[in-house]
Amino acid sequence: MTKLTADIQANCELFVTETKETQQVWGLCNEEGDWLSVDSSEFEESEVMPFWSNQADAALHCVDEWAEFVSVMIPLDVFVEDWMITLSEDGVLVGLNWTAELEGSEKEPSDVAKLYL
Repeated sequence: MTKLTADIQANCELFVTETKETQQVWGLCNEEGDWLSVDSSEFEESEVMPFWSNQADAALHCVDEWAEFVSVMIPLDVFVEDWMITLSEDGVLVGLNWTAELEGSEKEPSDVAKLYL
């Protein structure tokens, strides 16, 4: 059962708390090794890559147009130290703990990294 609520800020805080506890972040990847990224709903001509703090919430999204994707674990240290740098260089935003309705925060990678300081 998901702990996510309609409170986007609370879901973001849950992301940080859970990932610090488990040392795991979850994203969606397909068989070709392509990670899911979508057009931002907040910023024009921007892309966002969503991540979740647990496997169950990530897996909920592997349906319909995202059915080709599976939830894949990323170690937290790799997520913070490598992924945030690469996504920042690529100009890709980070989505944290999106709900089943695809509602959630879209943050700059550098701001996400700062959540772990």
